[in-house]
Amino acid sequence: MPIARITPARRVRGELQLPGDKSISHRYAILAALAEGPSEISNYSTADDCARTLACLERLGVKCRREGHRVHLTGAGLVGFRKPWRKLDAGNSGTTMRLLAGVLAGQPFAATLTGDPSLRRRPMRRIIEPLTRMGARITAQGDGLAPLEIHGGPLRAIDYTLPVPSAQVKSCILLAGLFADGVTSVTEPVRTRDHLELALAQFGAEAPRAERAIRLAGRQRLTGQRLGVPGDISSAVFFLAAAMLLPDSQVTLHHVGLNPTRTAVLDCLAAQGACIRLTDVAEENRELAGTVTAGSAALQGGAVSGPAAARMIDELPMLAVLAPFTAGGLEIHDAGELRLKESDRIATLADNLRRIGAEVQELSDGLRIPGGQASRLRGAEIDPQGDHRIAMAFSVAALALPGETAILGAECAAVSFPEFFPLLDAVTQR
Repeated sequence: MPIARITPARRVRGELQLPGDKSISHRYAILAALAEGPSEISNYSTADDCARTLACLERLGVKCRREGHRVHLTGAGLVGFRKPWRKLDAGNSGTTMRLLAGVLAGQPFAATLTGDPSLRRRPMRRIIEPLTRMGARITAQGDGLAPLEIHGGPLRAIDYTLPVPSAQVKSCILLAGLFADGVTSVTEPVRTRDHLELALAQFGAEAPRAERAIRLAGRQRLTGQRLGVPGDISSAVFFLAAAMLLPDSQVTLHHVGLNPTRTAVLDCLAAQGACIRLTDVAEENRELAGTVTAGSAALQGGAVSGPAAARMIDELPMLAVLAPFTAGGLEIHDAGELRLKESDRIATLADNLRRIGAEVQELSDGLRIPGGQASRLRGAEIDPQGDHRIAMAFSVAALALPGETAILGAECAAVSFPEFFPLLDAVTQR
């Protein structure tokens, strides 16, 4: 799908079951590979990113078998990986690269992690520095860029404070800590998604949290598990936003992950005037999940900054694209991390908002987008710069824009959500 052409809609209505959460799928697969015995993961994410993690694990000698949305893995244990004879290609997946770097740091062989041009531009020094302190030798390109050649070996535990909030960096260090002598401690400036810590406990390891620090003793044995992955809340936001934008609309999304470190976006939308209903909330494998329903809303707008920006980093593109339709607009600060994603998301959002006729001010660490602009907006040609979240966000906005909107390179949505366009079409009424 090189170009998706989207025309205005009357409303969106329906019920959906979303694919599995990307963040959880990555972590379950990696821990299952490090565990002893078989594991089965149902509703494993269909994202290309998560398929890359499985492919890399297979090259490391892990037996993986995929049956639709179900994945069977036979764990190799902490010492069972084998040296890959080819580079490990993470594609566009920063999670794959950063988390596997932590695992490879503890292996008795050298391996190379690479990715597509976008991933090779993303900063890896933030994992190179702590892994080097733990005893790994890592060769990178330029100023800490992939490909990364990782010479693993015996590791030592460290106490590390993250310079910037990052669940990927935290997870990388904790995974390396499984191979280290002693207790590895990671302190966060802001609490980030804790899927790895919950999954470690589910697989039988102890990783207690004391305020902002997580501690993990090395050499803990993991045991294979049967696990289910809840729907991805970051994907859910696109459908919730579509329902809020259009009159007489309502969508219900079943079995969506509601981990408290991921639901700040629901709080943000509710504060702007959205009516979001949560039902059937229950715990499964230490993760919360439930049904989320949202409908048409006159959003007031607001501001996002500080810890909230870090907690909503994946949802900020959709919030930014909603902003011109709100009464008061949106200001985003403390989100400089957006410039280091699949694209420079701040610049790409600003460019494409202007394409649809919106006024927007680009800031070094965010955006200032006035509200009350709905009447001046129009369909346009959108260039997401290969960024899946921006392609999907503007596809949602296109439902409320007069004229046709063309999303260039729309196939990039498959990085996180291959079913996005068919599911959006399924609930759209014109």
